[in-house]
Amino acid sequence: MRFAEGRSVLYRNFSADRLVNVRPCRVISDDDRGLLLWLARGSAVVVDVAVDGRGVRDMPFAEWSVVPRKRIVATWSGPGILKFFPPGADHSVWFFRTPEGGFAGWYVNLEQHAIRWDDGAVAGVDVMDQDLDVVVAPDRTWRWKDEDEFAERLAVPQHYWVPDPDAVWAEGRRVIRRIEAGEFPFDGTWTDFRPDPSWPVPVTMPDGWNRPGAR
Repeated sequence: MRFAEGRSVLYRNFSADRLVNVRPCRVISDDDRGLLLWLARGSAVVVDVAVDGRGVRDMPFAEWSVVPRKRIVATWSGPGILKFFPPGADHSVWFFRTPEGGFAGWYVNLEQHAIRWDDGAVAGVDVMDQDLDVVVAPDRTWRWKDEDEFAERLAVPQHYWVPDPDAVWAEGRRVIRRIEAGEFPFDGTWTDFRPDPSWPVPVTMPDGWNRPGAR
């Protein structure tokens, strides 16, 4: 399945079978290298919160796992992000930007590989975030991120959705070797990307955003 350039698609993240966030994006390219999406500042997004308004990082994971929750529509207030999905890879690479629009670095989001779906009027990719990440500066120096969060959640296996933490660490190390070697997509590709200012920003969620997961 390939998505047409310019099409609106939804990036949807699941925790096990629960949909926890949705981000409407624009397809920049979709070819043999992978899928490249643009998330614009000001876009409507869906986030999962506790019924009292707290987020996942506002409480221990053991509490979050059982607290009543709801999904709300919010606004993406940070700079726009490019999201790249290599074919079949258990990660995506995000291109962070400064408030002025310059390149700020890469972010390797370790996640179960994206599953595409297309319902005609609405389409998207579904992932399952694995929490451990790698932050990469423009000079390709890197550091792990959220190791403590990863360990905390692994300690609650009855509620956590990652069955093989060693595989997650191994995927991160594979990507780090590419980072250190300056291999694609860490070779400068797309670091000068600028969105077309005429592109509309999605300020509402389309019908079908909450369809069952594709995985």
